[in-house]
Amino acid sequence: MSKLKAGLQRHFLAGLLIWLPILATVWVVHFIVNLLDQVLLLLPASASPRAWLGVDIPGFGVIVSLLILLVTGMLAANFFGKGLFALWERLVHRVPLVRSIYGSVKQVTQSFLEPGGNSFKKVVLVEYPRRDMWSIAFQTADNFSVAREQLPQDHVMVFIPTTPNPTSGFLLIVPAHEVKEMNLSVEDAIKMVISLGVVQPKRTEPKQPNY
Repeated sequence: MSKLKAGLQRHFLAGLLIWLPILATVWVVHFIVNLLDQVLLLLPASASPRAWLGVDIPGFGVIVSLLILLVTGMLAANFFGKGLFALWERLVHRVPLVRSIYGSVKQVTQSFLEPGGNSFKKVVLVEYPRRDMWSIAFQTADNFSVAREQLPQDHVMVFIPTTPNPTSGFLLIVPAHEVKEMNLSVEDAIKMVISLGVVQPKRTEPKQPNY
């Protein structure tokens, strides 16, 4: 009886390991598609798929969103588009609250998406939330020059992500000598955070010399 129970439990866990990633992937894709489908609300009713086909087309908003991004990028690449967007930004910067939000989001977006962006410079270890307890963090800036008078030592800014959702976390200003750099890529570190430390980077063993 115990062997039967152990076998059923083993097969159940094996099935769970197969289906959980599939269901999670389907859920995320479904959420993104539904979110992008909301862009159809910006179109006039006469231009919607229901108006000229009689039915809704799931995912049609994804195609429309991609086309909008492509056309916007092409427009921004020419002289007329650059002038138009420059005029738009000058108007936005005249609105007190809007200019702060717009400017911050633009800087973060450029840091993440532009080629050569340096949103996360390196993966580091910092003692947090107490001594002798270490957390994985991402260094975001080499120095914190704004508070140099109040902080005489060299400090760096690090972002400690929460797990399993690395999009939230804590921004800390840490003395540079207390930060330990890790021989780890940002991608591998994010995988560790999302997987609660279960997924760890594979390390290649040094080749042994042949005698």
